[in-house]
Amino acid sequence: MFLMKLLGSEQLQIRGIKKNKMILQDIIEKLCRVAPEEYAQDWDNCGLLAGDRAQDITKIYIALDADDEAIEQAKNVGAQLLLTHHPLIFSPLKKINKDYFISARIVELLHAHMNLYAMHTNFDAAVMGTLAASYIDLPVEGVLADAFVADEKEYGIGVVGNYASPQTLEEICRRVKEAFGLQAVKLFGDAQTAVSRIAICPGSGKSTISDALRAGAQVLLTGDIDHHSGIDALAQGLTIIDAGHYGIEHIFIRYMESYLKTHLQGVEIYAKERQEPFIFL
Repeated sequence: MFLMKLLGSEQLQIRGIKKNKMILQDIIEKLCRVAPEEYAQDWDNCGLLAGDRAQDITKIYIALDADDEAIEQAKNVGAQLLLTHHPLIFSPLKKINKDYFISARIVELLHAHMNLYAMHTNFDAAVMGTLAASYIDLPVEGVLADAFVADEKEYGIGVVGNYASPQTLEEICRRVKEAFGLQAVKLFGDAQTAVSRIAICPGSGKSTISDALRAGAQVLLTGDIDHHSGIDALAQGLTIIDAGHYGIEHIFIRYMESYLKTHLQGVEIYAKERQEPFIFL
């Protein structure tokens, strides 16, 4: 009887402890299969921003930003990993305390035994452009900016492609709003102009205006376009559709939610609900 109990205990230990046990480094390796950290641009700060690679992970919370609300919601579900698109830390932090709102968030994460990992321009280069194009059924021809080749495939920031037949800007704007769930977009151009060659740079794309012009694009779909950049682009023959920074990039959340639910066994995945950082009145 003692031997049976002993064997049963060992089997229970195998089932209860070893099965589905996953540490943070295991998860990071799976994240890097989507977007290797070396794909990030030099100025960026991707990867593990706070935490312990050896920590056991049973719950993950996904958000676009590591803001106060995301951290609180991640704590509420008991997540040990907060996965975001945008890095919380860009500039060096000389002190980690609650005197400054960025370092205060780091303190909050560490108190909650929660790790923070960001997939930013590495995700942009590997996934974001083609993913955004798929939302509006745009056939992709190539990379828009900062192209490089890895594993015999081209990666980079944004994409450019062509519709089979011209569409009016009004039709494209309507398609963008429906695809990304937007109340409105900002158009620099004539809504009745027909176009077919589109460049897409999700997020903040002012720096890719010249790349879009070189690629022969008639339209650049992006975000964070200021007044002068918009009218100057239009003067050079490039229409701008500004769908907002969050407006397109929120697709990161659902993409990674689907990927992790498919590729991680025994880990609970939570995703932040869609919430624009501002409202129209």
